[in-house]
Amino acid sequence: MYASGGPRPAPGTVNKLFFDAIDEFRKDSALQFKADGKWHSLSHSTIEERARRVSLGLLALGLQRGDRVAILAENSPMWAIADYGCLTAGFTDVPIYPTLPAEQIPHILNDSGAAAIFVSSPGQAAKIAEIRARVPALRSVISFCEPAPAGCDMTFTELLTRGQDDETPTSGAEWRAAALTVEPDAIATLIYTSGTTGNPKGVMLTHDNLHSNVMAARTKIPFTGRDTMLSFLPLSHIFERMVDYLAWATGTCVAYAESIDTVPINMQEIRPTLMCAVPRLYEKMFARVLENALSSGGAKKQIFFWARAVADRWADERLAGRTPGGLLAFQYKIALKLVFSKLQERTGGQLRFFVSGGAPLASEINKFFYAAGLMILEGYGLTETSPVIAVNTPTAFRLGTVGKIVEGVEVKIAEDGEILSRGPHIMKGYYNNPTATAEAIDSEGWFHTGDIGALEDGYLRITDRKKDLIVTAGGKNIAPQPIENRIKTNKYITEVVMIGDERKYPVLLVVPNFDQLEKWAAHKNIIWTSRAQLLSMPTINAKIQKEVAKQLAGLASYETPKKIALLEHEFSIEKGELTPSMKVKRRVVDRNYTAVIDALYVDDSVSSA
Repeated sequence: MYASGGPRPAPGTVNKLFFDAIDEFRKDSALQFKADGKWHSLSHSTIEERARRVSLGLLALGLQRGDRVAILAENSPMWAIADYGCLTAGFTDVPIYPTLPAEQIPHILNDSGAAAIFVSSPGQAAKIAEIRARVPALRSVISFCEPAPAGCDMTFTELLTRGQDDETPTSGAEWRAAALTVEPDAIATLIYTSGTTGNPKGVMLTHDNLHSNVMAARTKIPFTGRDTMLSFLPLSHIFERMVDYLAWATGTCVAYAESIDTVPINMQEIRPTLMCAVPRLYEKMFARVLENALSSGGAKKQIFFWARAVADRWADERLAGRTPGGLLAFQYKIALKLVFSKLQERTGGQLRFFVSGGAPLASEINKFFYAAGLMILEGYGLTETSPVIAVNTPTAFRLGTVGKIVEGVEVKIAEDGEILSRGPHIMKGYYNNPTATAEAIDSEGWFHTGDIGALEDGYLRITDRKKDLIVTAGGKNIAPQPIENRIKTNKYITEVVMIGDERKYPVLLVVPNFDQLEKWAAHKNIIWTSRAQLLSMPTINAKIQKEVAKQLAGLASYETPKKIALLEHEFSIEKGELTPSMKVKRRVVDRNYTAVIDALYVDDSVSSA
């Protein structure tokens, strides 16, 4: 199977996108941020000026074109300005997830040879101070916060001042001219993949990789100069990074959320028209809506489930290409007014659509939001593909798929079902790692994604990770992600991981939603003193078994988990169980919970799969 998105966009650079947007839009509000309880705006002109001074300031510190500069920070306008300042000076920036513990940072800094690093806070500065003796190439640590924390060499403001001191009446024109000499094939950024085994690998993305992906995505996803996008996914992740470039290129105002925890509040304040998120956000929103409906009781509960049933029928008609009419259209208007308008208002009331990426989104959740008048455009890609390979659009939308292929991109399904891709979006390779590069990109230029999927009428469907497929001792192949996604739609479940590779049958490790479970236990007059004690109770185990079983109806016998173990704590980055982009490292979980898993296989009375 093969599909192509059509001709590739003309080669270009992020620097050209940056200057073209400034010249075209010149808005007073290009970026927004909240400080001292108020939202503030930065204009295109101010961002241009500060990016120029970052460039000149870093050059004054002795950095040269091609040098690497790291950014260890949460999202903010300073992150974006530092990025543009580096790129326009011809540096390669190296984003580092702000959630990474200190011990995982030296490999990234040493492998990339970063000469300088921006840090956002005393906490991030402390990480660098702790490991600085182990990164000899690092010469300058620049703090976004004032005053500079211990271990920092200067503040961002001091860097801007140094750049300003080097300005001349012609420096603006000279800086722009020099920035536009950066070649499309120049490396713009090194993004270290979180990986599931071994040290992270540095993905070399060129200016043209990013430029081509922005230009391809803007023909599919309707960003406009009138939009406001709330940004909260880490800019160290390629998904948010490219989307921010897309917003900039289209004159879309980007408002940076204060944190992931404040997103619900910030949505009310900013009233965004666009938002990009990973499935975890939609899962939490879905769970909260169900929780509120079920806890309401009485008439409110009945109205909610009536409205959901109406909206579900309405969605079926729309997704089949028909226009709902008559009684159904009338009922849907009532359902919107009584129920779903409240959900829409929680997003600010102006949202045109969400974009989802980074991991598979359960179709049930996507359909729920679609029926509620909140479209989620699910897409697909990897760090190595800059990232977008395919994406649903408002006019080409199919549930259960990640949409059609974008411009310039080719996709081929290999004989074993693996998705291969080729085009201007494919990375230059892994930094300092030609062996890994050769393993990932074959002699014909096809990048091997490691994902399993199929093409259906031009739409790409992802079924699982190739390395994630479970092969039982009986030789049965099981794709765990779709099953896990089913289970996570239950309000009593927070996290779930299927285990079963080379074992007799699959089992589940489940982290309950303790808010919901403890409410249920209290209602049943169950007394406990700790969560460990609660999870040990047969009544609680039976409850979770029952809830999980609801989500497994229709599965083949061999792919149905036979046993469940309840875990007290969520999986974490610190214990190596999650990547910084919140993907589960199944093998690490298997190793960390070996004793718990082995105990599930002690009873041989269960038949093998």
